[in-house]
Amino acid sequence: MDRIISSRIKAFYAAESAELFLGDSFKILQKIKPETVDMIFADPPYFLSNDGITCKGGKMVSVNKGAWDQGGGLKAKHEFNRRWIRLCRKALKPNGTIWISGTLHNIYSIGMALEQEGFKIINNITWQKTNPPPNLACRCFTHSTETVLWARKDDRNAKNFFNYEKMKELNGGRQMKDVWTGGLTKPSEKKEGRHPTQKPEYLLEKIVLASTRVGELVLDPFCGSGTTGAAALRCSRQFIGIDNEEAYLDISRRRLEKIRHEQRL
Repeated sequence: MDRIISSRIKAFYAAESAELFLGDSFKILQKIKPETVDMIFADPPYFLSNDGITCKGGKMVSVNKGAWDQGGGLKAKHEFNRRWIRLCRKALKPNGTIWISGTLHNIYSIGMALEQEGFKIINNITWQKTNPPPNLACRCFTHSTETVLWARKDDRNAKNFFNYEKMKELNGGRQMKDVWTGGLTKPSEKKEGRHPTQKPEYLLEKIVLASTRVGELVLDPFCGSGTTGAAALRCSRQFIGIDNEEAYLDISRRRLEKIRHEQRL
């Protein structure tokens, strides 16, 4: 795999088709060679750690996830989104695309930031969860969806790749719609360790297959426990992941090594 990040930054983990980097995403994104990444998936902080409670496994638990999920005011959170999206745009190839997941807590800022930083939104995907946690307060509807925005550079010459036939095949021979239904992350995908906002592999595999070709490079600037990397390797793509938590990168490393071992068998 060609090194597209400055050699001054030591990789936390490096293999033939995957690299992980430990550190501040903003600083590492600045060291990526311009226009070298085919696709980006980002699951940025939702800024939900506000001392509230939620339900997990039938038990009442705190919503606090860590310092990385604590935001300032509205202006500070929006500027945070604009900064990392700006850096991602620089890293993307002219025809590359970016996918960003979020909830009502951050997705409107994300959508605005994308347009402000020179992107054009292609699709607004609704991920409908079949087994969401119940609403403990009973004062509003149960939160059962997340949004994934898919965007390309707002350039008349940009022609993003869309694997229409593959998506149609996965949908039983019919055009795939922008509402994707499925369950939360399986316990089997958490054997190497847990992350509080871990996405299921089927969701990321669909995204990778929809917008990249075999051998292309996928980047995740907030890679957490490595679901994007797992999906990229299973689909024969290359992967670069960045995170500022060593414990989560350890989980990512173990997951990637497990997949590479399975592929060698």
